[in-house]
Amino acid sequence: MKRITIYDTTLRDGMQGSNITYTLKEKILIAIKLDELEIDYIEGGFPLANEKETEFFKQIKRAKLHHARVVAFGSTRKPKAKAKSDPQVQALLQAETPTVIVVGKTWKEHVKYVLRTSYAENLEMIYDSIATLKAEGREVFFDPEHFFDGYKDDPEYSVQVLRTASEAGADVMVLCDTNGGTLPSEVTRIMTELPQKELKPLGAHFHNDSGTAVANSLAAIEAGAVQIQGTVNGWGERTGNANLCVLVPNICLKMNYGANACKNLKHLTNLSRFVAETANIIPDRRMPYVGETAFSHKAGQHVDVLNKAAHLMEHIDGSLVGNERRILLSELAGKSTIVRKLEKYGEFDKGSPIVKELITQLKNAENEGFEYEAAEASFDLIIRKTLHKYTPLLELNNYHLESYKTGDTPAKTVGRLFLKVNGKEVMGAAVCVGPVETLDKAIRDALMPFHPSLEDIKLTDYRVRVLNPESATEAKVRVFITSSDGKHSWNTVGVSRNIVEASWQALVDSMEYYYNNYILK
Repeated sequence: MKRITIYDTTLRDGMQGSNITYTLKEKILIAIKLDELEIDYIEGGFPLANEKETEFFKQIKRAKLHHARVVAFGSTRKPKAKAKSDPQVQALLQAETPTVIVVGKTWKEHVKYVLRTSYAENLEMIYDSIATLKAEGREVFFDPEHFFDGYKDDPEYSVQVLRTASEAGADVMVLCDTNGGTLPSEVTRIMTELPQKELKPLGAHFHNDSGTAVANSLAAIEAGAVQIQGTVNGWGERTGNANLCVLVPNICLKMNYGANACKNLKHLTNLSRFVAETANIIPDRRMPYVGETAFSHKAGQHVDVLNKAAHLMEHIDGSLVGNERRILLSELAGKSTIVRKLEKYGEFDKGSPIVKELITQLKNAENEGFEYEAAEASFDLIIRKTLHKYTPLLELNNYHLESYKTGDTPAKTVGRLFLKVNGKEVMGAAVCVGPVETLDKAIRDALMPFHPSLEDIKLTDYRVRVLNPESATEAKVRVFITSSDGKHSWNTVGVSRNIVEASWQALVDSMEYYYNNYILK
């Protein structure tokens, strides 16, 4: 069986994406998560970029990764210099990683206009840099930047670059589609034209500007590549890189190639969401394999088929990648959908009175503006209450919010609420900017002495939709809240003409769901 090595560049190329940054501690934690999946190589960054990058290579040694090899990223020496004294090459050695990756120019346009040197000197730079690093005992990967564009411009020179890197001792040459403009058919054609038997092994690194980074990567594997590079969630420069959360399961489950990460795919969904939450970015719900909707079903007819033969509606079992099936509730839901929702509470059939009662409740709630398609947690609470399997977390006496603003100072909101928790009267208070934030903090202030684990709940998304805009300021609003404890995520909903009350409903549902499903179980 052909084996593919997986190379992750989330901590370097991925950080070049818009609005993506990590602290030093966060980079270490992400590296540990990648190691749990048994990613083969983790690119830590460019040692000369800044103090944080330099410090990463010092601290990652103490993390004691079990499988992954850490890689330092750099480029070939400068023109008319020597690799032994070049700052770029020395920085790679000083990082003390077992593996380094060196970027060199392949496209003659780059040699001419960026390096401003001769084509022969560019080849010398590549050979000298790789040979120097190999002489120091490093595993060296060579990244021929803009390879596919360079090949289209001058195939002979591009192959000469690969021959030079091979002769210098590069362990793998990673063909890079730097501007992301190559299509799968071109990848196949170009790679099959290369004299691969005369060269060191090939890898591939694709950007997603044409929306084909994953497809290009798969085509490269079929055309001979033994290493594939990408990032978690596909983040990176411009439109991103090949998405490892899609690429790895395709390699393991669809192409049946070997990879160390294949045996740990159950960690994939958790990795995707951990990286997203660390970057403070809402996870893409529609991402293949690991997205919240990847194994979601809405139409009643589809759900009925699921009950009879799940493989007819799902291309894989979602549990293989650590994801789970979701049955969405809406006006399209039928009895089969309700039966599936009831599965974790016992055996029910379409004729059960409880099924009829829940369908009635669902229709009535939707008539009021509630929608449970994206708020399964709120509907789970309805099921629990109907089955008498619900334990209330709190009982509200009253809440009071007061927003004020003085002159040019920022607005503030003072909030107080009175609850009954475990039979005791308690008060919570908070002062924040907005009313919803204040309400959230006040609830936590009241509940934390009784249930400190609620501190783990973080609100990761808050959405408001006006249901009847023609009513202007008197319109009814629907509030959706997504919450997470770092391991699980769930969605709740609230509806009211008062946005604070709608938010209260969704906030309390979020905590009640967590309390009933994870604290009491």
